[in-house]
Amino acid sequence: MKTEMSDIFGLLKVLDELKHLKRTGWMKFNIPEPETVACHMYRMAVLAMLLDCDCDRAKCVRMTLVHDLGEAIIGDITPHCGISTAEKHRLEDEAMKKITEMVPSAAGSDWYSLWQEYEASETKEAKVVKHLDKFDMVVQAFHYEQKYGADLEEFFNSTKDSFTLEPFISWVKELRMKRLLNRKEVQEHNNVSSVNSNC
Repeated sequence: MKTEMSDIFGLLKVLDELKHLKRTGWMKFNIPEPETVACHMYRMAVLAMLLDCDCDRAKCVRMTLVHDLGEAIIGDITPHCGISTAEKHRLEDEAMKKITEMVPSAAGSDWYSLWQEYEASETKEAKVVKHLDKFDMVVQAFHYEQKYGADLEEFFNSTKDSFTLEPFISWVKELRMKRLLNRKEVQEHNNVSSVNSNC
């Protein structure tokens, strides 16, 4: 790791990749103009600042901002990509080492340590950020269902048992209620439209 910011443009290129790297899950469902990895990390960071829980919020914010950095090099790998969890971790580890070489050693060590902590998911902060990661995904799925009429049930099913901490349990419960209400309203609207078209 370097002691000076001698590769600032290398880091800027990494960040630029994240600003434009579309998240794979949404592309699989042909969502128009899907969010990017940087968008995902940004909203996680904002939510982390608002947390009212027994954890280090500042650390959570920092962790959200580095947890997907490696995707700038390896791309957004999902379970549907056919790559094992172990191989994905190895690729991300190599990518994180390359990225942290671009910044001063103190910052690089901090970023790499935060990423390792997130991956291990043993500390309170890591567990909170894992929850943030899943929560942001289902919120985005709900927004896309509203905006495009897409059926993104898969994202809700895959996270059904993922939330074990507050405030996420309450947030997800409210989100699911909003989703049920929205689907009911859409169905009622479709029924009315169908009746009108037959008149």
